[in-house]
Amino acid sequence: MLKVPEALHAILLSADGMLRAHSAGISRDDADRLAAALSGVQSISRSTAEFCDRPETPWRQTLIEFTHGYVFLVAAGEGAHLAVSTTQHVDMEAVSYRMHKLVDRLGKELTSPIRQDGPIGQDSGSRV
Repeated sequence: MLKVPEALHAILLSADGMLRAHSAGISRDDADRLAAALSGVQSISRSTAEFCDRPETPWRQTLIEFTHGYVFLVAAGEGAHLAVSTTQHVDMEAVSYRMHKLVDRLGKELTSPIRQDGPIGQDSGSRV
């Protein structure tokens, strides 16, 4: 994962909410459900750009704060997003920095191409 103290889980998802990868500490079912929810969070965040008087501004990051922790959601290549959950004691700057460095390092590998409709069983290119 990110190797930041107090980081709990990480999920890599496509823009349409499909799970691409997840850390070992979270089940596949939970990761699938959260990937779908986080896709919605990103979509809502992106649609509020006009609140900054710049509706054309691309979305880059969303931070959600809870009583006992945070969820960081960042753009991770075209059509992909990286999410990390943490406790409330995390160094927020360190998490954000590590997430962006991971995205920079992995570059095109994190890109999630748009799936094409095709015959059942045909590989759509959406898997890692």
